[in-house]
Amino acid sequence: MRLSIGGLGVPMATVFAIGLTPSVAHSQNQNGPLTLLATEDQELARTSDVLGQLQRDGNLRLVDIVADPLAPARSHQRFVQLYQNVRVLGGGVSVQTERGLPMSVFGHVYSNIAIDAKPELTTQDIVDMADQAGRTLLSPPELAVTLDSSDVYRLVYQVLTFGTNGLRVSEIDATTGGTIAERNALTTQRPPSPCVDCAVGEGLGIKGDRKKLSVRSVQDAFVTNDGLRPGQISTYDMRGDWNRAFDVLVGRVQLTDADLARDDDNVWQDSVSVDGHVGFGWTLDYLFHRFGREGLDGKNGPIAAIVHPVDRADFFAVPSSIAGLFHLNAFYCASCGASGIVVLGEGLPPSQTLGSTGQTLDFFAAGIDIIAHELGHAVTEFTSRLIYQGESGALNEAFSDLIGVGTEFFMAETGRHTPEEADYVVGEDVIKPDGVRSLANPLSHGDPDHYSLRFLGQLDNGGVHTNSTIATHAYYLTVEGGTNVTSGVQVSGLGPQNRVLVDQIFYRAFTFLLTENATFSMARAATLQSARDLMAGTAVEQTIATAWTAVGVE
Repeated sequence: MRLSIGGLGVPMATVFAIGLTPSVAHSQNQNGPLTLLATEDQELARTSDVLGQLQRDGNLRLVDIVADPLAPARSHQRFVQLYQNVRVLGGGVSVQTERGLPMSVFGHVYSNIAIDAKPELTTQDIVDMADQAGRTLLSPPELAVTLDSSDVYRLVYQVLTFGTNGLRVSEIDATTGGTIAERNALTTQRPPSPCVDCAVGEGLGIKGDRKKLSVRSVQDAFVTNDGLRPGQISTYDMRGDWNRAFDVLVGRVQLTDADLARDDDNVWQDSVSVDGHVGFGWTLDYLFHRFGREGLDGKNGPIAAIVHPVDRADFFAVPSSIAGLFHLNAFYCASCGASGIVVLGEGLPPSQTLGSTGQTLDFFAAGIDIIAHELGHAVTEFTSRLIYQGESGALNEAFSDLIGVGTEFFMAETGRHTPEEADYVVGEDVIKPDGVRSLANPLSHGDPDHYSLRFLGQLDNGGVHTNSTIATHAYYLTVEGGTNVTSGVQVSGLGPQNRVLVDQIFYRAFTFLLTENATFSMARAATLQSARDLMAGTAVEQTIATAWTAVGVE
């Protein structure tokens, strides 16, 4: 088992005296996360003792147990860390078990917390402060413990607000009311009863391809509500009314059936509604057929999505912040609506290009990989909840790119949608030419293909989009093989015929094994563990290990 505090290696014997419980926390003077990573029997036994003590002391709370559809004898327990019954941000553990015995442990636990967990400010004080600042709260403030940029523990309220600058997660000092940290968390880019009013329509997509779509009949029209799949998909057409779209996202108004995309004769003319609605269905099919996942939440919960949040022709007429949100973006807002909302942006007018690259920007609904990418963020929100910052944020983006690419291959391989050509470029049908990222050759888009080249600045939440290609390139090398340009390490890939297996290995690692503060190194270990779980005694694990080595992650 590898344990570290503040980057320093700590011997196993130190774990029991390092201050994991309040009774001994004050004896140490170094703050930071303790990394738990155990996959071997002896390590697992010792780690289980530590976790058991943490639970008995009330410092770990079990929040979820999920059966593993890909390894039926396995289940996954997810814990969050508490301090005096207050959640510790970034603290959590994932334990994989088989018949009650631990098979792997991944996570972080913060040590040496010694602060007063009683706030001076109340939740109502925080709400009043938000109102005075003109900020709309999406949920009640949550009291939590955080480690600030100076490695000092602070009692804070975590606050979620939505505005034209995105979904903001703020940490507000519970004593002074000052903002300690803030980031943009907008991640961009049971069977129902018989459906008596379900229907199948058809229409042309943005690329002129004919598609069938699952809809519902209402009086003298048809609407984009898919009742044929467990977990209904509702695609809402804002008809270019960005004020209403914005009010929906901040919770001032509720979506109704009147907002659903609508067609009189079930031969659909709006290609954006067609591609968006069909793309959501394909993504759900991919998640189910590839991983046995029942909907985004694993429980066939409903999906809400918005198209036409703004009129494309109004690009120069709307406020620039609205253009950035609804024209130039596709995103998933986990805290919007009853169960999260996906928004597919409108793109640019045909005569306009992106100033930095000269690329054109089509309707975001044109890209099945972009649609699936955004729904991938929803899956992450319901599973590992990878924090959208730094390395965990890059892994969050990487997983969504893997879901996007995987869905595109799944769609193309059915043979029922001939215009779809699957590849390892993300967004090529929307951002033309060349898309936005390449799993095969990250350097071609200015993204790193090696850990040594990772972006270390503050922009983009610490480079969550840029650095994602380190992980996705490891996936690509595992499947297709090749030589990493930066390291020169050659990987003999498992071949496209084994893409399904590689998809399943990475999916299990990212959804079941990783916790919210995961690092690239932990992702490597988790994918290797997942390979052992599914294909013990084969060369698959070694191929994945070589791929991670090629991209500089050990």
